[in-house]
Amino acid sequence: MIPAKPAPKDVARYVANITAAFNRATDDQAARGRQWYPVAHDLALIVGDGNARSGAGIIAALSANKSWSENVRLAKDAGTGNVHGHTGVMLAKVSAIIDGTDPADVLPMEMKTGHFFRCILDPSDPDPVVIDRHAHDVAVGERYGNRDRGLGAKGRYAALAHAYREASLRLDEIPSVVQAITWCVQIDDNTGR
Repeated sequence: MIPAKPAPKDVARYVANITAAFNRATDDQAARGRQWYPVAHDLALIVGDGNARSGAGIIAALSANKSWSENVRLAKDAGTGNVHGHTGVMLAKVSAIIDGTDPADVLPMEMKTGHFFRCILDPSDPDPVVIDRHAHDVAVGERYGNRDRGLGAKGRYAALAHAYREASLRLDEIPSVVQAITWCVQIDDNTGR
């Protein structure tokens, strides 16, 4: 597990790894990455029955430890009133959002789920950075598999988000685009595409 407060040389290495993954993207991976959050936003409109904020909250709440395809299936089910397939805590958050609670009041806004919500809600937002297991592995330059990445530690999350923001500045992109493109590269590498 990386340190919760990595040294500047480590952060520089994370930035270099992120930049290298971004630059390795094929045209297809870059195109998929650039469309990732806009497509997720369209899904949020469907899940939220026209309310992107609610739909994005539902998708984000159901995202922890789920593949994207499973996340989509559970969110679509929740959008029709069938809330299932996750922990009791997450299902309670989804139910609260469906009942009208603002997602920002129930999601951990400083961590992955909150950032995921913000990226889906507004794909052009230049601030949020989704640090999931794939973003972590891109930054550290190593596949962790099922090992704990410690992304619940606010300092570790913030350090990795900072690295993505720094890489984004160098690449003249917003962090969510850099994260989504490198996510596509990482997923394809993991599946041997």
